[in-house]
Amino acid sequence: MKRRDFLKVSGVALASSGVAAPAIAQSSPDVKWRLAASWPKSLDTLYGGCEYFCKRVAEITDNHFQIQPFASGEIVPGLQVLDAVSNGTVEMGNTALYYYWGKNPAFTFGTSLPFGLDTRQHISWLQWGGGQDLLNDLLKEYGCIGIPTGSTGAQMGGWYRKEIKSMEDLKGLKFRVGGFAGTIIAKVGGVPQQLAAGDIYPALEKGTIDAAEWVGPYDDEKLGFVKVAKYYYYPGWWEGTGQGHNVVNLEKWNALPKHYQAAVATASADTYTWVTGKYDFVNAPALKRLIIAGAILKPFPQEVLEGCYHAANEIYADLSKSNAHFGKMYASLTSYRTDSLAWMQVAELSFDSFMMRMRTRT
Repeated sequence: MKRRDFLKVSGVALASSGVAAPAIAQSSPDVKWRLAASWPKSLDTLYGGCEYFCKRVAEITDNHFQIQPFASGEIVPGLQVLDAVSNGTVEMGNTALYYYWGKNPAFTFGTSLPFGLDTRQHISWLQWGGGQDLLNDLLKEYGCIGIPTGSTGAQMGGWYRKEIKSMEDLKGLKFRVGGFAGTIIAKVGGVPQQLAAGDIYPALEKGTIDAAEWVGPYDDEKLGFVKVAKYYYYPGWWEGTGQGHNVVNLEKWNALPKHYQAAVATASADTYTWVTGKYDFVNAPALKRLIIAGAILKPFPQEVLEGCYHAANEIYADLSKSNAHFGKMYASLTSYRTDSLAWMQVAELSFDSFMMRMRTRT
């Protein structure tokens, strides 16, 4: 090739590359968001999941999309995350949607319906049973969209100063319990309290409350509950799972490039595995340590479980008639639950039960 022709071709190539570079840059703009979490930094699984999520978004987008996490209280209190996202104080948050049941009781379906679904069933219903679409119909009224992130797994029934022997022992009990479950506690005579994680220990220590639940052994150990209440009950019937959500301001979400939206969705799914897997790994040894520290592990009496179950179903029947969002979600969830429980009984329950029996024989 002649030198003159080579320069012509090279000039075209250089010009083309000069046009392409800005186009690529424009398709991956530098974006910086803030994420407000409902969790204190001391909870290294819940808040740690937020840090992990932000890191994954940055990795996926080659650091062009950066999200900075803030713990509960650093921008807004833990129970005001949805409001902060809705009004644009922050672009997104990580929270438990049942904290906002006072705005609409249907928000409880985002985290856990008492006597509802376990962890695997819940994520299945959200992703495949239309549950998340129904939740996003509700969140749209607040200018937000939700994406499932980590789940705690089935939770414990909490810490009590006195033994719970019957339904009578729930009457007048000042009990810190998350979300919608408080309506059931109130129906059976208790006095529900909703407190953020950092406020629970001092309230329990001072006797402002008589009992408290949070998540499970690993987090409960970090929060120190065994020092001020000894009776540790199970199961947490109000949370067969504890599903968290990334909640994003809808206007900000719609303004994102599609591949940034995909990055958020992918990182959220990764975070689900990270958080849920970690809880399953750390809770067992934490429970052993709590028992050594003096925790008295007890199951709820059958009378208490059944009494609360029937009270819950009465509430659900009333709400399904008066609240359209609740009615749609409850019908969807219970229809799925009927078939799912039958299948789980055949496969999961039979396998788990056998392995738990054999655990003591090997």
